[in-house]
Amino acid sequence: MIPVQKIRSKVKRESRYFVRELNHKLGFYNDFYKTVRGSRVLIYHGICRQDHTRFNPIFLKLRTFEAHLKFYKKHFNVISLDDYYQQKFSDTKFNICLTFDDGFANNYKYVLPLLEQYKMPATFFITAIRAEGYDILWNDFLGIVSKYGPEEILYKNGFYRKDHFDKFISIQTGISMVEQLRSAGFEEKAEMMQLLYPLVPFKENKTEEDYWLQMTTDEIEKLAASPFAHIGSHGYYHNDLARIGIDDAAEELVFSKQYLENIIDKPVNSFAFPYGTYTPEVIAAAKEAGYSQLLAMDFYFGDDHNDPAMRERFTVNPFISTNNQMYATVTRRYE
Repeated sequence: MIPVQKIRSKVKRESRYFVRELNHKLGFYNDFYKTVRGSRVLIYHGICRQDHTRFNPIFLKLRTFEAHLKFYKKHFNVISLDDYYQQKFSDTKFNICLTFDDGFANNYKYVLPLLEQYKMPATFFITAIRAEGYDILWNDFLGIVSKYGPEEILYKNGFYRKDHFDKFISIQTGISMVEQLRSAGFEEKAEMMQLLYPLVPFKENKTEEDYWLQMTTDEIEKLAASPFAHIGSHGYYHNDLARIGIDDAAEELVFSKQYLENIIDKPVNSFAFPYGTYTPEVIAAAKEAGYSQLLAMDFYFGDDHNDPAMRERFTVNPFISTNNQMYATVTRRYE
């Protein structure tokens, strides 16, 4: 798409959002939410108090998340993941299932109190990265370094330069560092974190922990004790299971399950694919590991719709208003 077309598309999209926001405030959509039926599994990630796009474009402000909950309370029926799989749906309201990926400590700090206040269930998909002595996921680490690091770096005998999205791009290959590491094992990612941390020693600033810090085992245990929280696995290292070897992927599926079950003393039977990616072999390995609930973003293969273990999810957009998000949630479409 050429620049002029992009500008026109953006203007049209923002105009539609503006008009819809106005119509929501005038009450024109009340009948729409009263009559709409169906169901949706939503994906949230991190929640912070302010500056939600500082490091990560998938974070949401705390006040915005609470506005979502208030909207759900008024118009929708929020159900647990187990009830969603068992199709225990309301036939008088649109049904919503809330899920949180990545295991951020801010989920325990901010989300759990609100779930208990509004009496709404949610599932939290958590990695086992703490078992390896890390308190941050590799992709979040690289995002922070890309944001605050120098314009150009030397990494493993190759030069990388930031693009206009603050991503490090290889001067030699044109491939981003994050894309290269998506296909690597965790050893290479751990080496990257060790080598690049001196460029941006961000852990010295405790006020920014909400943007990257992972839950501790104690927080996971306390979270699981709540009747409004369900724990699922999000892999061991947050590796892309579709890109690493199937033996390594199968090992991650088993070990992450064991790690979480040892902490919460409950069965862990749900798994959300990191980055939403998977292969038929990964699906088979997940079932072999004991997972009966497999959560993707979009289905990749024709038979996925017929698999009782598989469900699609819809990612919340942090850049639009609550009213526009709720409309998109029902229609499963961002304009």
